[in-house]
Amino acid sequence: MPHGREMFRAGDTDLGLLHERRWQWLEQAVGPAVALPTEYPDGYHVPRHHHSRSQLLHALVGVVLVTTRHGRWMVPPDHAMWIPAGTEHSVEMLGDVSMRSVYVMPEAIPGLPDGLRVVGITDLMHSLIVESEKLPQGAELEGRGGLIMKLLLHEIPHLPERPLGLPFPSDARLATLCRRFVSAPSPHATIDEWAAIVGMSRRSFTRAFHRQTGLSLSTWRQQACLFAALPRLADGEPITRVALDLGYDSVPAFITMFKRMLGASPRGYMRGARDAGEGVRRISGPARPESQP
Repeated sequence: MPHGREMFRAGDTDLGLLHERRWQWLEQAVGPAVALPTEYPDGYHVPRHHHSRSQLLHALVGVVLVTTRHGRWMVPPDHAMWIPAGTEHSVEMLGDVSMRSVYVMPEAIPGLPDGLRVVGITDLMHSLIVESEKLPQGAELEGRGGLIMKLLLHEIPHLPERPLGLPFPSDARLATLCRRFVSAPSPHATIDEWAAIVGMSRRSFTRAFHRQTGLSLSTWRQQACLFAALPRLADGEPITRVALDLGYDSVPAFITMFKRMLGASPRGYMRGARDAGEGVRRISGPARPESQP
């Protein structure tokens, strides 16, 4: 079928075949940007792959976990992940996911991000993505369609970066500590403890960790706790239970960390995410079991 947007029923068609067809089509598509929607069931895993276009992966509804050799990034509703062209990545769905991806040719415009990052989706960008998926895809667009795609491209460099990345260090010893922490996060891990485990001085450990991740251990630890907290909060678990399970001495301490990292309290943040999801359903209609490449 034309322009890579065939309809598939998740129960009838292998979604892996859907992706193979999409990636093949993307390699042949023309135009600086292509916008494609996909509906995914809870727990679906897109295996490691890459494409020649950069991808702005936007979760309209649901939470997405993107994994690369550089680390893991969580993409909750009202956010998107920028994945540069050629970057191998896999994607895991945490809940039913309504995804909208914009695939962008490298150097389509000056100023596009050159690294992996999670960004906030502004009201303007949300509207542009919703409109762009209705347009003919894979061809040069003119008139209104061309203006929509051109403005969408120019908005990408201005999207605010969010601290939802979790890069892993390249040193195997440090990466092992990080993996252990992710499996059982706690706000009480200290530099001295980690440095002693790997046989490094505090100074050497601090320099190595920051050089390899771009983050201090304190910031990295807080982001790992957010990774653990967001899916549980999205499922409706009480803030108190999540905070205490993560090892915080008090709920206010957890809320303070959350507000510092994401700019809103857990309740306010999740309310905004739910409102965004309701807005999408009002605009796009209810989620359907079909998959659109």
